[in-house]
Amino acid sequence: MVLTTRQKDELNSAIADYLYSNGFKEAFETFRREAQMQGEIDKKYVGLLEKKWTSVIRLQKKVMDLEAKLSEAEKEYIGGAPSREKRSPTEWIPRPPEKFALSGHRSPITRVIFHPIFSLLVSASEDATIKVWDYETGDYERTLKGHTDSVQDIAFDSSGKLLVSGSADMSIKLWDFQSYECLRTLHGHDHNVSSTTFMPTGDHILSCSRDKTIKKWEVATGYCIKTLTGHRDWVRMIRVSKDGTLFASCSKDHTIIVWNATTNEQRVILKDHDHTVECIAWAPEFAFTVVCEATGGDNKRNRVGPFLVSGSRDKTIKIWDVSVGICLLTLIGHDNWVRGVIWHPGGKYIISSSDDKTIRVWDIVNKRCSKTLEAHSHFCTAVDFHPSAPYVITGSVDQTVKVWECR
Repeated sequence: MVLTTRQKDELNSAIADYLYSNGFKEAFETFRREAQMQGEIDKKYVGLLEKKWTSVIRLQKKVMDLEAKLSEAEKEYIGGAPSREKRSPTEWIPRPPEKFALSGHRSPITRVIFHPIFSLLVSASEDATIKVWDYETGDYERTLKGHTDSVQDIAFDSSGKLLVSGSADMSIKLWDFQSYECLRTLHGHDHNVSSTTFMPTGDHILSCSRDKTIKKWEVATGYCIKTLTGHRDWVRMIRVSKDGTLFASCSKDHTIIVWNATTNEQRVILKDHDHTVECIAWAPEFAFTVVCEATGGDNKRNRVGPFLVSGSRDKTIKIWDVSVGICLLTLIGHDNWVRGVIWHPGGKYIISSSDDKTIRVWDIVNKRCSKTLEAHSHFCTAVDFHPSAPYVITGSVDQTVKVWECR
């Protein structure tokens, strides 16, 4: 290494100061003489050598951290590319970084969902609006306005032609997703409408509320045809099984109630969470053998399903066998409330979002978290997995919607 005359002088002065200040008098005199240094050492060199040394250590640590991140990114690229390991789409999981971070909402995001047919996603927010985005291009499409308070939940019917939304303004709105007009507004709940969904046939809507009730509505007329009571506190979410025979509701009372969709009677009450149950999701058909394997595959006759997953403020995720009303698995790993859960369409994984700002991929068979993504800068409130395309979307209190590619 070749130093300029000025750099040499500065280095010599810094070394001389270090020797003198640490009491190496003989070495100091010898060094000054051999380096042909004259006069007093300038004050600007006091402690300079120690400062330079510690800054080098810090830089080395930064370099090592960056090298570790680069190595992880290389593994991600090599292991994640389906062309290299010929991974099946049933094993594709979201990979960082996000493809798009969509901003436009003025308040926290409460729910994100994919359109069942078009390359669109829809987000609901506490800013009382619903926004439509193209998840393949990241383009903003339009905003649906009509609610006067936070939009808590949104859902499509199976055709994707109708959208239903529930709000803290105590109303439910039915939207024509072709003209984007509000077809009708349903009134009947006495408090915040926290969740809404369609029955698979598309002729009825289910809703639940902070008023502790569940209501069934007729799509054609907008009439409430049934009010169900059973929970002792705020009902947080309601979801219908794929075949439409059952629906489940979860509550601040720490329970999940599974209802018979035909008779509207309670079938089973699931109790094992220690705090508010925030979210639930029914398992797809592909998950049946996976859950059986995870819980002792030899005796599959005891596992008739259907299966349900739930996420709670107790930071855990639980998988339930609804037929016998027992908790089969408890997945622990999140550091804060679990706010969203969704099954991977291939059935092997569960994706969850949490107030610890992460989304996590859970390997059901091995009963562990296999991937953690630092997803948002604030609480991660919602997650959805596209049923056929390799995309995951998340929403957050940081007011952004993120699109993640799976591979």
